Amino acid sequence: MDVNYTVLLLEDESEAAEMLANYLEMQGFDVLSVSSGKQALDELSAPSASIDLAILDIMVPEVDGIDVCRSIRKHPAFSSIPIIFLTARDQERDEIYGLEAGADDYIAKPASLKLIEARVKSLLRRNPVRKATLLRFGDITLDPHTIEAKAGGRPVELTHTEFNILKLFLTQPNKVYTRQEILEQISDDEKFVFDRTVDVHVKNLRIKLGESGNAIKTYRGTGYGMNRSMSG
Repeated sequence: MDVNYTVLLLEDESEAAEMLANYLEMQGFDVLSVSSGKQALDELSAPSASIDLAILDIMVPEVDGIDVCRSIRKHPAFSSIPIIFLTARDQERDEIYGLEAGADDYIAKPASLKLIEARVKSLLRRNPVRKATLLRFGDITLDPHTIEAKAGGRPVELTHTEFNILKLFLTQPNKVYTRQEILEQISDDEKFVFDRTVDVHVKNLRIKLGESGNAIKTYRGTGYGMNRSMSG
């Protein structure tokens, strides 16, 4: 694989989860392993979440896999990721429920690790994810290839400078940038413009992002960056 894809694995049987997670990691995947539906939803809601595919068991504590699947399909950043149900429940109606909820594939237990790997790779080939370039923070996404930004799932029209500022912030969301650093990065023409120019661009960017604009924080006496208190 050219990039390290991240797999969300929802499995409440600890031995099976550990075995599959270890196997996928040996094949080059990053794995977020959780044992309850609530933990899965917490991972999905984390502002710094980066998930490319989900493997979900149905019968898990707190929130079942079907509802987690539905939540993924409504998520502004992850609605199009591939989803596989991996479950011991093999009745036809369960498979139908899973597919109707938005799953892409259904594998009945027990299944070989190689089979699961093959299905995962097949879905990722059919649903390519530009993980190396797609930037996310909370419900803000930015694709440098297509020059598209979204907030809460809606497209956001940004100027070239606003786009570059947002890209700068999302590339290193834990960094706080001074106004001068921002000026030096966003545009050659504005290297020697007053610092106030940055304030205006950031203000306009926040307005265009709507409620998601709160993710951009003013660090008094320093500058601007993403709100690190929202990255947990």
